[in-house]
Amino acid sequence: MRWKRTIQLLDVHCEGEIGKVAIGGVPKIPGATVAAQLHWLNTDPKGQELRRFLVLEPRGAPIGSVNLLLPPKHPDADAAFIILQPDQAHASSGSNSICVTTALLESGSVEMREPETEVVLETAAGLVRALATCKDGRCERVKLTMVPSFVHTLDLELDTPEWGRIKLDICYGGIFYALVDVSQIGTTIDKANARQLVEAGMTLKTMINRTIPVVHPTIPAIEGVAYVMFRDIDPDGAVRTCTTMWPGRVDRSPCGTGNSANLATLYARGKVKVGEILKSRSIIGSEFEVGISGTTEIAGKTAVVPTICGRGFTFGLHQLALDPFDPLANGFALTDVWGPSAGGIGD
Repeated sequence: MRWKRTIQLLDVHCEGEIGKVAIGGVPKIPGATVAAQLHWLNTDPKGQELRRFLVLEPRGAPIGSVNLLLPPKHPDADAAFIILQPDQAHASSGSNSICVTTALLESGSVEMREPETEVVLETAAGLVRALATCKDGRCERVKLTMVPSFVHTLDLELDTPEWGRIKLDICYGGIFYALVDVSQIGTTIDKANARQLVEAGMTLKTMINRTIPVVHPTIPAIEGVAYVMFRDIDPDGAVRTCTTMWPGRVDRSPCGTGNSANLATLYARGKVKVGEILKSRSIIGSEFEVGISGTTEIAGKTAVVPTICGRGFTFGLHQLALDPFDPLANGFALTDVWGPSAGGIGD
């Protein structure tokens, strides 16, 4: 074949959220640290070209992520990875950590031991420790110990033309989130309201990032609010979440980094204790068990150490290829399926 590039992908989803894992053909990514590699992917034209090749049409789709498996830098890590999405490369993700753990074990890249296997993942945000429950060659469930999460600002007030003055929390859970009680925008977290929720999330994210600079105190490559997550409480006490993602979709899973950020707010308000386990439910009804295993400190801020527990499932294996004569090598996105916020991404 005359292909210029080939990358092998294992198809995985975590509680409905697709997180494909690039298990072969990943090119060398420059950088002495995973954070430096993240920065290269987001700033260098070659890094942006790789991301667009994998996540935009005609090879990619609006839904889901592609996880680049990389050689680890940390001596304790089994593998490193960076999450590629249509807007940029991201530092951390709970659902994608579960997808990567499932892929490593079920592909044989990391030896599976029953009944439990520990896998240490290196991300740009730090180490994520995964404890996988394994049986008959299958990864049944994964419990993650996430990177420390902390509050940036509680009860920040924002004047909006659509909903008047609303309150939100800006918190870090591996990436930065704006957390908004959904009742403030006059709707509920339900499948029927997905378009309304994502349009509100995109509007709020733009407003927040234009006016509120946010940067991690020790990892400058992690900056800006990545997502707006709406939250509510179900009648049975479960936390209902809806993370809105560029260019216009909602997370199908309950969202690991979003729940990590939210746990920091609950702890700061005295609504959850160390060792307590909560249920978190997504817009499609899939569930995580979430909790706090301990506390620590990040640059003088109190931080919690979240745990996220959920399931990953493999559903396919395929190979992407690039024809050197393909005029659409750089990818494209149209507003018919990507939504109006796709803008000129394919230009």
